[in-house]
Amino acid sequence: MTSASQHLEELREMIAEILELEPEEISDTGDFVEEYEADSLRAIEILAQLEKKYGVEIPQSELPEMQNLEAVYKVVAGYAGWQD
Repeated sequence: MTSASQHLEELREMIAEILELEPEEISDTGDFVEEYEADSLRAIEILAQLEKKYGVEIPQSELPEMQNLEAVYKVVAGYAGWQD
């Protein structure tokens, strides 16, 4: 069984790759747009990767909520049925 911290690290690595950063540069609460200069295209790319990796469908209406790693984790956890 995968723990919350393992999921968080997987997400951090995936998002870092899309944003062209090192995983350790991304904090749990760092705002993707303000701190990492992510644009809407990158946000959609993150969403597509999440759906593909975890086999879930996440509506684009969730994107405004997904501003940082913690928020992405919460959204994905909800759709993927992860238990903390």
